[in-house]
Amino acid sequence: MGIFIKTNFDRCTGCGICQLACSMVLSLNEIKASPVKIDRAQMDTTETRQMECNPLLPGYNPRLSRLKIIHKRENLYHKPVVCNQCENAYCMNVCPANAYEKDDNGTVLIDHEKCVGCGLCVKYCPEGLIYLDPERKKAIKCDLCGGDPACVKACPTGALELATRVENPSLELDEGLLTDSKAISTSQSKDEESIKENHNG
Repeated sequence: MGIFIKTNFDRCTGCGICQLACSMVLSLNEIKASPVKIDRAQMDTTETRQMECNPLLPGYNPRLSRLKIIHKRENLYHKPVVCNQCENAYCMNVCPANAYEKDDNGTVLIDHEKCVGCGLCVKYCPEGLIYLDPERKKAIKCDLCGGDPACVKACPTGALELATRVENPSLELDEGLLTDSKAISTSQSKDEESIKENHNG
């Protein structure tokens, strides 16, 4: 069993609130880990802009989020793309430093102490949702906010949902099909009996 973010693209309006929430949480986490004191009065405009783009500062910046929204057909529809928290994660398989691990919820996490910044995980992620931090030279990805993802809570339309992965979905599917088949067979038998009764009557 594991948790992951389920996407419903038909509900997505492309508003980007999920990306804003994600970037805000990430920047707050960063500043807690590495506090930075800023005296804006002593900084010129260029320095201020550079600091505002720094991921160590809190703020809303969709470019820093760990999910993306694909806008298609002249914005006719929008498709949110998030980390699948893969069961057989390519990023874990290709990492030469064994920097990837899974927690009890099945979330794929990165140990930044082990990460060497080689970029193989970035290259092989099928969804393109692993990035290299330009300053720390470490891989970064969605960690589901410790099991309570900010993007899911912020989404106003329900396009993102926190879901639980079934251990053996094929078995449940087979059982469901079997149940449906039995129901159909029973219904057909009743219909045939009813036709016979009406005919005999």
